[in-house]
Amino acid sequence: MTAAGEDSGEDRALAARLAGQRVLICYGLLGELVASLRLDYMASQLAWLRRIGVATEVVALPTGAPVAANAGRIAAAVVADPRPAILVGHSKGGLEALAALLRPGVAARCRGFVALQSPFFGSPVADAVCGRRSLHRAAHHLLRLAGLGGGAGLHDLTTPARAAWMREHAAAIAALVGQVPVVAFGTVLDPRWRLRDQAYRPFARWMEAQGSGPNDGLVPLASARLPGACFVQSAGGHRALVTRGPGQDPVGVLRRALLAVAATPPPPPPAPAPHPPRR
Repeated sequence: MTAAGEDSGEDRALAARLAGQRVLICYGLLGELVASLRLDYMASQLAWLRRIGVATEVVALPTGAPVAANAGRIAAAVVADPRPAILVGHSKGGLEALAALLRPGVAARCRGFVALQSPFFGSPVADAVCGRRSLHRAAHHLLRLAGLGGGAGLHDLTTPARAAWMREHAAAIAALVGQVPVVAFGTVLDPRWRLRDQAYRPFARWMEAQGSGPNDGLVPLASARLPGACFVQSAGGHRALVTRGPGQDPVGVLRRALLAVAATPPPPPPAPAPHPPRR
């Protein structure tokens, strides 16, 4: 384990590989609120990246807004700077990063995509909230009052909405995974029920009873898999990969992911179209 503030040889190698590139962080639902309260949401990962000299920024997103709207914001952040970008998205932020990558010209400006616990095929918890009008209305008003967007962003996390979106974009996603290195992570709530994961326990049990299978308390493991992408499974609740705690190593998770995408050479440029024969 590297001591705090000390850079390992792995870190120096990673920083060298990422020279001239930048990492764009895309928060999940309520992420900007949690980060503003200094509750360690991705803070250790950001501090580590900046300490080792990797150009890093958080994309300003109202995380309750619709996925398509935030995808536009991420796409704009990618094309606003000539340096190649690696997108790192947690939860809903991973959905928005994926949607941004499918926009014209964005994937060509990116060198990798890391999705942490993203519900590509939706969350049954979002189904339950949006399926009850009173809950959905309350969530919508709370998100708007906090300046985090509105209820449309919640609807985008439901399993019917995500299944339809994934079907519609299946061919484009397959092409993207062949063009850009992608690593997706999913977690399963630790059966030992660590204290910090207790809040997720009722949701995890409810989802399993509904037939969603192993999950992290918000996202089923199967939903976190992006077709065609490298997938890594680990233990923990829904924020296990982005916050510190006993048995949790968010910096190690991101280090491994970035080393994986940085080690993949960029695809060769497309061959020029052949000239028609002269007559």
